[in-house]
Amino acid sequence: MISIIVLLIVFLLIAVRQVGNVRLQIWQIMLGGAIAVLLSLQISPSDALKSINIDVMLFLFGVFTIGQAMEESGYLSSLSYKLFNHAKNLDTLVLFILFGTGILSAILMNDTLAIIGTGVVLSLAKTSNTKPKILLLALAFAVTIGSVMSPIGNPQNLLIAINGDITNPFITFLKYLAIPTLINLFMAYLVIKLFYRKQFKGSSFSHTPEPVKDRKLFAIARISLLLLVLLIMGKIVIVLSGLDVDFKLTYIALIAALPVFCYLPKKPRIIKRIDWTTLVFFAAMFVLMQSVWNSEIIQSAIVNAHIDIAETGVIFAGSVILSQILSNVPLVALYLPMLTHLGVTTHGLMALAAGSTIAGNLTILGAASNVIIIQNAEKKCGVTVTFWEFIRIGIPLTITNVLVYWAYLELVM
Repeated sequence: MISIIVLLIVFLLIAVRQVGNVRLQIWQIMLGGAIAVLLSLQISPSDALKSINIDVMLFLFGVFTIGQAMEESGYLSSLSYKLFNHAKNLDTLVLFILFGTGILSAILMNDTLAIIGTGVVLSLAKTSNTKPKILLLALAFAVTIGSVMSPIGNPQNLLIAINGDITNPFITFLKYLAIPTLINLFMAYLVIKLFYRKQFKGSSFSHTPEPVKDRKLFAIARISLLLLVLLIMGKIVIVLSGLDVDFKLTYIALIAALPVFCYLPKKPRIIKRIDWTTLVFFAAMFVLMQSVWNSEIIQSAIVNAHIDIAETGVIFAGSVILSQILSNVPLVALYLPMLTHLGVTTHGLMALAAGSTIAGNLTILGAASNVIIIQNAEKKCGVTVTFWEFIRIGIPLTITNVLVYWAYLELVM
């Protein structure tokens, strides 16, 4: 019970972000929660260490390194100019971000786009004199929604594709989820425009390219990004070919970052400027969520509810709500075995993929990519999106997203 109380306090503090005159950051709050469950003996130190997913930590470290090199060299600014210089007003810019990063997140994984994309949208906000929060929200919603339609778009989808006994997962995910995902990307544009309609009125701007800061690092960062894309494409080919090759995303991120690692002796500040606080957040989150899991309160509540957990509507509602408490990957790890035991159809598995992923649009803690974006934005330029700013748009958007996926799975497929 103590673990649940600590989790609720963590949620409350993330919502208010202030205790007296002390302004708290998300990573500090989560670290405090992890320390609290350790000190109250809700989880042992050995179990806490085992709960930290090393693959996730190394993946983030590798991509953070690439992203920092892109920013330090000026390659990130150059890339954002090439990608978005045709956007002449806020409408087209938000649409470009939503559909561009949304579709890319289905290939490169949502956390990758969150890491790299944060610097891009902050650069765009600066050059176009646009309110950064609008573009940060567009990015957060884009990488969440876009990742739904691919088995490698996010970790929970990969878990479903591997352990859900799905034939041809790439084809299956696209068949069931591509069309509603594209619809939901456009719905995100409409919702953002509704809440920030004053900023959209009469917006017009032009982009100017920023100078290269370090030509050698510029070339190295470009090589690393190209390596990242090629290795992920290689992983897609391996999965489609049905080859039994253990080619983890962790390996991809670290191999792609090798050119930057080799350059570090000449540019050590890259490592110093990596977003270490976000890595601390994830380590602390794993510990706190494992403590909640060990309490078995959530599992008991599901069993005692006496509801049909294989029904599509229940899957959507349960995965959206419980993802806010357990995080989406642990939720899928809990829910998937129960569904497969009941012989759930492909519809049910696709509902779990969509629901557990789209849960990220409800609150900041609903998706790891949200935390990455907000932490990065705070670190780079002091801009933040508060819990309330996120949730006031997140609630109507999540409801809309769920209805679109649910209607498509029930009425069309």
